[in-house]
Amino acid sequence: MSTTALLNDLHASADTFIGIRRDIHQHPELGFDEHRTSALVAEKLKAWGYTVERHVGGTGVVGRLVRGNGTRRLGLRADMDALPIDEATGLAYASAHTGVMHACGHDGHTAMLLAAAQHLAERGRFDGTLNLIFQPAEEGGGGAVRMIDDGLFDRYPCDAIFAMHNMPGMAQGRLAMREGPAMASSDYATVTLTGVGGHGAMPHRAADPIVAAASIVMALQSVVSRNIDPLQMAVVTVGAIHAGKANNVIPQGAVLELSVRALDREVRKKIETRIKALVAAQAESFGVQAQVDWRPGYAVLVNTPEESAFARAVAEELVGPAQVTWQTPPLPGSEDFAFMLERVPGCYLLIGNGEGDAHGACMVHNPGYDFNDSNVAVGGAYWVLLTERFLRTAG
Repeated sequence: MSTTALLNDLHASADTFIGIRRDIHQHPELGFDEHRTSALVAEKLKAWGYTVERHVGGTGVVGRLVRGNGTRRLGLRADMDALPIDEATGLAYASAHTGVMHACGHDGHTAMLLAAAQHLAERGRFDGTLNLIFQPAEEGGGGAVRMIDDGLFDRYPCDAIFAMHNMPGMAQGRLAMREGPAMASSDYATVTLTGVGGHGAMPHRAADPIVAAASIVMALQSVVSRNIDPLQMAVVTVGAIHAGKANNVIPQGAVLELSVRALDREVRKKIETRIKALVAAQAESFGVQAQVDWRPGYAVLVNTPEESAFARAVAEELVGPAQVTWQTPPLPGSEDFAFMLERVPGCYLLIGNGEGDAHGACMVHNPGYDFNDSNVAVGGAYWVLLTERFLRTAG
């Protein structure tokens, strides 16, 4: 089938999957609570002939389709969870649940993969094993790790794995990818400072944790500027300070909340080492005690060379080279597909959600965001073509 015919087929069936997307959008569910969504996905896959397993890593779903005698195994992943945000779009299919909305387009990612799933089941030409992975809890819940720990790749081994995310601010339907580090790691730290409280008029009889906290905040600015290669990306953000309640009381304690990101695994380790050493030294210089609670988050997302080049070739075949961006700039955001890429080679790519004043240009994690329905057909066609090219039929 030509790419034109493939796109026409996916456009012809798009309304069905746009309807599914809007249904999921109207009934959003937070991480590990995607019971309705996973049931819907499982029902559709079973109806199309997939072997389906539910409750993988909690609420994850995997659908397997085997054709021919090919030994190659492909994994395609979509995320399903929503965010704890009050929707403000005013859409007819806006969230029916206060405080929960699909503000990152996971409803659209699920719909694109379902559109591809139906086409591949009914008309797909491939030889091998296709594993469709519908993941829970991407938004900070570590759903990818839960699925992996639950034996995802033991029961559903993959030779390569791919995933796609919409990107507001990029032309609708444009495809972008890069080889190498593509999204940053994300770690979090709570710094607890314990001093000696006292009267604001007699600071010499106290050990002031607020002064120590202020000095630590300023000193942390040197972690990136004076410890990390200027050509490397790294971010250290102090997002919250909690200390004191009265203007004439020196409190006993202060707490800092940090967010840390990097695009290199070694840089990530170095930042942790420097922050811990700096906090300890600064605290000691002010006569207060410091405790650092370091919480590792998502890993650096690294796309492997061969699979990235393959993803690019499929994109250029589908929409033409002019509509594909190669080596798109890396993103400072984080994504737990990174953990799957630590186990299996693959590529995480982007599809434009709209730019300028166009529908879909609103940034993700915003109460006004909505997935661009025009991407259901394009994204679905991309997954079909990638599957057929990766699992080529004999001859």
